[in-house]
Amino acid sequence: MTRLADDRYIVISADGHCGAQMSEYRDYLEKKYLDDFDEWVESYVNPFEDLQGETAYRNWDSTRRLQELEDDGVVAEVLFPNTVPPFFPSGNLLARAPEPAEYEQRWAGLRAHNRWLADFCADAPGRRAGMAQVFLNDVDDAVAEVKWAKEHDLFGGILMPGVPPDCHLEPLYSEVYDPLWAVCEELDMPVNNHSGAAGPAPTDHLAGMAVFMVELGWFSHRVFWHMSFGGAFAKHPGLKLVLTEQAAGWIPNVLSMMDQAYSRFRDPDTAESHFGGEMVKVVTEPPSYYWQRNCYAGASFFRPCEAPLRYDIGVDRIMWGSDFPHIEGTYPYTTEALRHTFAEIATDEVAAMVGLNAAGVYGFDLDRLAPVAAKVGPTVEEVNVPLDVVPPDSRSGAFAWDLLKPW
Repeated sequence: MTRLADDRYIVISADGHCGAQMSEYRDYLEKKYLDDFDEWVESYVNPFEDLQGETAYRNWDSTRRLQELEDDGVVAEVLFPNTVPPFFPSGNLLARAPEPAEYEQRWAGLRAHNRWLADFCADAPGRRAGMAQVFLNDVDDAVAEVKWAKEHDLFGGILMPGVPPDCHLEPLYSEVYDPLWAVCEELDMPVNNHSGAAGPAPTDHLAGMAVFMVELGWFSHRVFWHMSFGGAFAKHPGLKLVLTEQAAGWIPNVLSMMDQAYSRFRDPDTAESHFGGEMVKVVTEPPSYYWQRNCYAGASFFRPCEAPLRYDIGVDRIMWGSDFPHIEGTYPYTTEALRHTFAEIATDEVAAMVGLNAAGVYGFDLDRLAPVAAKVGPTVEEVNVPLDVVPPDSRSGAFAWDLLKPW
């Protein structure tokens, strides 16, 4: 039976971003880091448009943020970071994993963000699934932070950084990360990977940043095949992996390619078995099995050309996101964006993709959210009307690439 709030969808964004004002992080740092923090703040130049000017408050003003989201039909959200944590050399998109000499300060900065986030989420009980940031440099530190996050109701799980091929860390298929997968499975803390610093650092060439952006999604997708072939899902059947803002049209073709490779690895009569034969003794099922059991797409902003692939991806694997407060997000045209993608799709399926799947993955209480959705959520009737005209002032990626084939 479809779960609606009266005739309205319960819309949960699986991709929101927030963070404290830089000066506010000071209150969450240990005393021994304060002088260094003051020096860092003085020298840091923020390059991001959505962290400056008159709309920057959306990252940290709890009351105004809730009101704007409700005005846009969204009743709850999963929260990734947005503002720059203390001691980072750049924003999360380009920041590399810390070198040993800078790890202590960078880790203190992440923990300051996590503690601010716990307070921010507590200000809107049941409406915000915040996730703790971790580094992979020290797995024991990461495990301890997962336990802290669970105790402090950051039920969004953890934000796991990608491991670029030019990184000094072990690749994600390494057994060194098994304790992290184990604690996330035990505590039901989703492992989230947002498109970002998973690719090689861009060069200073005029094409460097353009190529970095084009390849961003592909390098982020590597998290799935590294963890699949590395045995993370085989050894931890309850582990949840969410790949967010990496599109979704790539998934069917990648699953087909990986399953084909897997079938060759396990066939002793093939040359490929010499390369993957030992792996399949641990990884006993094909990658598509683990996708359907363990993995989800935080599909901001699930595009019309991807919608026909929803059965191949898994209707129960897709979670829509608004990307608030980014300028490429759907605000303030979320209803129009939903119409653009979901018009004339069965109500049960739309309800799952725009909210119910996220509720299941992250543990949102639908009974708690339904009264709010009954007042502000988009109606089934209005979402079912195809969008004829894109709002002329929209800068959202939700309306882009309408005519492209999914990749």
